[in-house]
Amino acid sequence: MSAPESPRIPVRVRHFDVPVDLVTLAGDGDGDGGEKERGHEVVSARPAATVMVVRDAAGARGAASTGHASQAEAGTETGASGEVEVFMLRRRSSMAFAPNRMVFPGGGVDARDADDHLPWAGPSPRQWAAWLGTSDEAEARELVVAAAREVFEECGVLLAGPDAETLVGDVSSEQWHAERDRLLSREQSFAELLIRREFVLRTDLLRPWAHWVTPEFERRRYDTRFFAARLPEGQTPDDRTTEAAAADWVRPRTLLAEFEAGRAQLLPPTVVCLEQVAAARDAREFLGSAPPMLRVMPVLESDDAGRSRLRVELPAHRGGPSPSGDHP
Repeated sequence: MSAPESPRIPVRVRHFDVPVDLVTLAGDGDGDGGEKERGHEVVSARPAATVMVVRDAAGARGAASTGHASQAEAGTETGASGEVEVFMLRRRSSMAFAPNRMVFPGGGVDARDADDHLPWAGPSPRQWAAWLGTSDEAEARELVVAAAREVFEECGVLLAGPDAETLVGDVSSEQWHAERDRLLSREQSFAELLIRREFVLRTDLLRPWAHWVTPEFERRRYDTRFFAARLPEGQTPDDRTTEAAAADWVRPRTLLAEFEAGRAQLLPPTVVCLEQVAAARDAREFLGSAPPMLRVMPVLESDDAGRSRLRVELPAHRGGPSPSGDHP
């Protein structure tokens, strides 16, 4: 259940081209999404969470383990000071949703993410509900847990530790790989893993960032909360996920230039988030500059020449230190 947005967040309008592989689905824009004209029911959007894991480029010490592809294939270049890098995956061409796209680690909410026995440290579910724009504390809890679980499953970053002040270090051993495999096969839940390891989830290490919903003309839809987190000291993300053809640290400006040149594929929410990362001088500045939480769903429309495009209403405030200081 979503909480009403009050007071209303000022917006700015931006347009995006319809990705080539979605043109047939989109058809001709008719100003209201065109679903009736195309004769299909709108698919419900599945709750999901994704995480931008960032680090200062000055701290880069070479690429993460990327057996699937080179740095160039993932849109990266050698790190330099004064910029922020973000860990990204290039989805396999065989994936039903967003094939070949560069994305942040993430995925759908699992029913077991609602387990209230999961050891929790940091802001309360009530506070997270307020930040995520929902009146449902259980929903907020699921989204936060899903974010932490997915970033561990997909790239081996674990935002947990023995207590509320401590964070686990290196989790790249075969033992930890096996833990990830058991999560992926659903042999265990994230709560069961943390309880057995006597860890608590460090929700204070996550930052609420954005809320995007897949356009209504798409056959697979997600209602996704975006989060951000700094790479924990001693941890190294990897490319073990079977959903990715490549995984590596990315310089946002480089990847955005590749996108503009037609050499990389990105969805609108990824473009906006990468622009926000690129605008920051370091990871600390980025993590303190979250924009207002606004539900954003691209809508299909026609331009003056009759071509389809996506209309997006984004928060007019592009991010900065929270005036109320109420973000973690």
